Amino acid sequence: MRISPSHAPFLASVAALALLAGCNSSPNTAAVATTPGAGAPTDTAAAGNDSWALLNFTKVDSANPIMGPSAVGKFTDPILKRTVLWEEKDVFNPAVVVRDGKIYMLYRAENKITTFGKASRVGLASSTDGVHFKREPAPVLYPANDAYKQYETGGTEDPRVVEDAKGTYYMTYTAYDGKLARLHVASSPDLRHWTKYGNAFAQAGGGKYLDKWSKSGSIVSTYEPDGRIVATKIKGKYWMYWGDAQIWLATSDDLIHWTPLEMAPGEKPPVPLRAQALTLPNLKVVLPTRAGKFDSDLVESGPPAMLTDQGIRLIYNSRNVPAIGDKSLPEGTYTAAQALFDKNDPTKLLQRTDTFFMRPDKPYEKTGQVNQVVFLEGLARYKSNWFLYYGTADSKIAVATRPVE
Repeated sequence: MRISPSHAPFLASVAALALLAGCNSSPNTAAVATTPGAGAPTDTAAAGNDSWALLNFTKVDSANPIMGPSAVGKFTDPILKRTVLWEEKDVFNPAVVVRDGKIYMLYRAENKITTFGKASRVGLASSTDGVHFKREPAPVLYPANDAYKQYETGGTEDPRVVEDAKGTYYMTYTAYDGKLARLHVASSPDLRHWTKYGNAFAQAGGGKYLDKWSKSGSIVSTYEPDGRIVATKIKGKYWMYWGDAQIWLATSDDLIHWTPLEMAPGEKPPVPLRAQALTLPNLKVVLPTRAGKFDSDLVESGPPAMLTDQGIRLIYNSRNVPAIGDKSLPEGTYTAAQALFDKNDPTKLLQRTDTFFMRPDKPYEKTGQVNQVVFLEGLARYKSNWFLYYGTADSKIAVATRPVE
C-alpha cells in the first residue's frame, strides 16, 4: 500500500509518515510458540447474510508479528554499487505461494539509505508451518540497471503472485520512481529468478495509461486443494482487480499485457471521484468507496481474487477518514473487508460485507511507519488451514488463520 500525495488533505495527522504502507515484525520470533489460532478472533461482519465470505480468522497472537526488520540480509546493490542492508528498516506487505510442501513468502523490505532515503525490494522466505519463516540472504526482485530503472528508482513493492496452468509464476508489483506508482509485471519459473516486463498497461490505449498512478493487481484465480493459486480465465480472458482509490478491472490474454475496462458511452461513476481516481475518469469502477463507512476514503485490492462456485471473492483493504466515514475509527485507519462478484461477469458486484472483518487492534498494528494499519496481501491454503498474511503499520508482517471447511 502507498499513500498517494493526493490524499494528503485527508491525512494531516499522518502526512509526515512515509508514502509507502506495509507490515513489519520483530526479528526474534523463532523462539515463539507456533500454534495457529492462539489468539482472539478478528472482527467479523455483523450484519446481513455473509455466508459467502471467508470470515472468522484468528490472529496468531502467540507468534505475531512473525517477521520484521533484520540487519542480517546483505547484498550488493547494482545501482548504488555498494553493500546494502536491504531489510534493516521495515518488512511488510507479503504475497504467498504454496510450492513443494512449503509456504513461500515474497515480501517487501526497505533499507535506510538511498536517493529517496529508502528503497523497497522484494525478498523471499519459506516456512513448513506457516508461521516461522527462513529468509534468503538477498532480494529476488529489486531496482537494477535494466530497462525499467527509471520507474523503479524508489523501489519494487507490494507483490501479489499467481501461477498459470503450466506452473509459471506471475507477479504484479508496484514500481515507484519517487513520485509515481505504476503497476508492473514479472514472471518466474522458480520464485527466485524473475523476468520483468514493465508496466502492465503499457500497450493499452496507445500508451495513455503509462504515466498514470496504478497499483495493487489482484488476478482472479482458483485456490486449488494442493495450495496452488492458479490464474483462471473467464469468457476466454484473465481478469484483474486493481487500484487504490477506487477498484477497477482489467483483462489480459497472457497475464503480462493488461487492458483496463473503460465505461460505456454515457456511463457515470457510481460515486464522485477523488484523489488518483480523478486522473482516470473514464475507467469503470467496480468496487467504490462508501460515504459514512470504514471504506470511505479509498479501497484497494488485497490477495489474488478467489473464484468459487458462489462467485469471485475479493478481499480488499480500505482507509477511513472520520470526516467522511466511520467516526469511531481513528484518522487514516486501514481495515479489511470482502466483496463478491458474479463468477461469469467479474464486473457485476453481488454482495459486500457491511463492515470490516479485520482492523488494527494490536500495538504493532497501531504504531509504526504508518499508524493504524492492517494491510492484507497474501492468502494460502495450507495443511487444512487458511493462512492470511498482512502488513502491520507498514513495519512488520503478521498472520491470521482459520480452518478450511
